[in-house]
Amino acid sequence: MRNIRFLSVMDRMMMVDLLKTTFSVLIVLVVIIVSRNFIKILKMAVDGLISTEAIASILGLKIVLASANFMVPAVFVSVLMVLGRMYRDQEMSALSSAGAGVGRLYLAVFKTIIPVVFVAAWMSLYVSPWAASKVEQIIFEEQQNIGVRAISAGKFSEYNKRDLIFYVEKISEDKVMHDVFVQSKRANEVGIVTAEMAEVRNINKDLYIVFINGERVQGNAGTVDFVLEKFIEYGMRLDSGGGGIQVNPINGIATRNLLHTRDLGELSELHHRLSVPLSIIVLVIMAVPLAQVSPRSGVYGNLFAAFLIYFSFANFEKVSSSWMVKGEISAWLGFWSAYFLAAFIIVILLVRLYSLTWIVMQLKGKRA
Repeated sequence: MRNIRFLSVMDRMMMVDLLKTTFSVLIVLVVIIVSRNFIKILKMAVDGLISTEAIASILGLKIVLASANFMVPAVFVSVLMVLGRMYRDQEMSALSSAGAGVGRLYLAVFKTIIPVVFVAAWMSLYVSPWAASKVEQIIFEEQQNIGVRAISAGKFSEYNKRDLIFYVEKISEDKVMHDVFVQSKRANEVGIVTAEMAEVRNINKDLYIVFINGERVQGNAGTVDFVLEKFIEYGMRLDSGGGGIQVNPINGIATRNLLHTRDLGELSELHHRLSVPLSIIVLVIMAVPLAQVSPRSGVYGNLFAAFLIYFSFANFEKVSSSWMVKGEISAWLGFWSAYFLAAFIIVILLVRLYSLTWIVMQLKGKRA
């Protein structure tokens, strides 16, 4: 009985080149994007918005998010590079003379790409939302502790551009401050607050330091217009002065919670996650005819056309999603319109490179 192998020599050669190139391109894209985010993260740490301990966690999660987001262009570029090199080195001519036509070429490419599609779907549908929710959780915890980080036990600490001066005798492990003295300057008046305890709380998405069991004196030295009061709890709003950290809570919603949603914004997020594996398949189908280099044409002509098609496809996805969120088009059209356009482009590319007669014969199951 004849031994049929699932992976031929051509398949293994294609698999090694595609995986190595995809991994290399993805690393380059992730490093470029994450390096820009790293500068923003460092600025947040300098402004006191996050602690130095949170930098590594946020940076690692940003790497995960960038890897999921840039899987599509990495695969598209890798297919173009590998097949383009094979055309330039006359390897395609050798394969064609051995009977490997375009159908066999597609089969070899998709034997490598289909596992990548499943990995991309897993990252887009599950890993990316988890990473986004962890970033949001870390930022929320950092915002809750932002006031405590600016205050040191046993010494005077300036906060909020010297408008607040704190002295805390002791800070317990649960972030509660004991024996607190605060001098504040607001509206040209000086206030002094003393309290047995104080803690930082997040109230209506704003940060407050809440003093417990103390006294407050408000007024200016040399005048008799003073306010003196005792309190059980007294809240003072904190201003970080760093502009805040921007997070998108929709990115962190689990995919299973988006499956039955009616909110257009959440539907747009669901469509974005589903588009990652679908876009890889569509762009790989485009990349095979785009990678073909004729003897009289230069290498960069096809690359320019390929990148133009990719950016047009990606931007049209965003535009159609925006139209859907605004209610200008239906939800199904907002998702599938980009793929209708991609199918039209694929037909044009195949007709231009292989002629309409070849396509009809392939659909009928005949060899061109």
